[in-house]
Amino acid sequence: MNREPASEVERVVPNAFERRDPTCTQRVGDNALHLFRYARPALCFLGLLAFTAAPLHAANVNDLAAGDDGFWAQAARFASLTDPSVRYALAGALLLGLSCGLLGGFIVVRKMALVGDALSHAVLPGVAAGFLWAGTKDPLAIFVGATIAGLLGTATVSAITATTRLKEDTALGLVLTSYFALGICLLTMIQRLPNGNQSGIGTFLFGQAAALGADDIQLMAIVTTAAVGVIIAGYKELLVTSFDPGFARASGLPVGLIHHTLMFLLAAAVVIALQAVGVVLVSAMLITPAAAAYLLTDRLHRLLLLAAAFGVMSGVVGAFGSFVGHGLPTGPLMVLAASAVFAGAFLFGPRHGVAARWWRQRCQRARTRRENALKAMFHLWEEDNFGPEGVALADFAQRRRCTLEEIGVIVRELARHDFVTLDREMVYFTPAGRLRAGEIVRNHRLWELYLTESANIAPDHVHDDAERIEHVLGEATVRALERRLNYAKLDPHGKIIPSPRELHRGEHDALERPAAGGREGDRS
Repeated sequence: MNREPASEVERVVPNAFERRDPTCTQRVGDNALHLFRYARPALCFLGLLAFTAAPLHAANVNDLAAGDDGFWAQAARFASLTDPSVRYALAGALLLGLSCGLLGGFIVVRKMALVGDALSHAVLPGVAAGFLWAGTKDPLAIFVGATIAGLLGTATVSAITATTRLKEDTALGLVLTSYFALGICLLTMIQRLPNGNQSGIGTFLFGQAAALGADDIQLMAIVTTAAVGVIIAGYKELLVTSFDPGFARASGLPVGLIHHTLMFLLAAAVVIALQAVGVVLVSAMLITPAAAAYLLTDRLHRLLLLAAAFGVMSGVVGAFGSFVGHGLPTGPLMVLAASAVFAGAFLFGPRHGVAARWWRQRCQRARTRRENALKAMFHLWEEDNFGPEGVALADFAQRRRCTLEEIGVIVRELARHDFVTLDREMVYFTPAGRLRAGEIVRNHRLWELYLTESANIAPDHVHDDAERIEHVLGEATVRALERRLNYAKLDPHGKIIPSPRELHRGEHDALERPAAGGREGDRS
């Protein structure tokens, strides 16, 4: 029987942190190498982008290459990449999606989603300070100022939680609101300067992806390349500290340094994303692609690859929608695309999706209904002293407390699964049906006996628990119960505990009541 993961660590990276497993490092290294194989083309692409960017200034991508062509003509024009404006706006969206997707994966698995939101708001004073320092909208000055402000915000959160009784979520809320309010005040001051209206600094509040310039694209390429390189080089350390910081600390890893490095990269990614999606929406690009990936896989390297892919796809869709739409902003469209991906994963994910869970629950209910019907047939057969394997349809309906029409529906369902055959007014087990009925009855009676002998529960209080557990006991658990109970032959009520193997062979005499004592020492 497969053991259920005991913690979040085992759910995402099963067996990766078993301290006695000598292959742990090799497996993690293989995952990092696997991640590098997929990321190598992206690194080459990022290097080219850093030196091929050209200035872009417009409200949205459509403004850069406006035209009155129809939708399909504009779509073809976008796909051809003949317009330099489209190429550079698309490059910015790709870089944003890649960096936010990768770093967002670690934010989600570390349960620090609110940290990303607080950081995105905390950098706003740094954006304004960088502009005031340089006197113009200099990307490098704004990047340095915003990064420093973001790191100060995270340091403030750490100081509040370390020196007060306040929890981290409260500290994050305080930092988010106070830093954001300070940034708004500074931006208002900048707007009143002689060159404030022409500065374009207001685009950082709600985003303006098409206003990206050559320096912006180069800076985004550098930050994204650095983020990808650090994740590939330090994948093992990031993985261990993300899921088991105590084990990482005991192993001698610099947990604090790794955490602050990740926070620095996160702050840098937030800063480069501000121009495209703005302070208000940048946290969505950090969290949403990674959250969608989290619902689709239980392996960290796959989660990172999926999050990066979803982020890139959202960037492409946002740029495309802004190009073919009229006056639609790029940033919000990117966030809507990422939200659509998350909705798809939430609803239709193969394991954790709503539809998949609904289908599994529906199948489980149907299986339970069939097994309860088989158990009722077995009880009727048992009351007939295991004579002919058929039961009367009327007796079956009476045992199930339903009408003949309702029992007919149940019998037809059992027949579709090859558990019974119907001959006029009689219902007969098939070999598979007899075997499954015996297994369910065995599970029920074994569990009742286990509760009475091991948990000291009265025999008249164990039926309801056995009714629930009989459908989910696996064969390994049943074997363990049989050994623990010394292969008992009778349940607490004196009824026979059937052996499915003997039922399968058709040895009905094995079901006859055993001699006094009710146990046999060992079975071959």
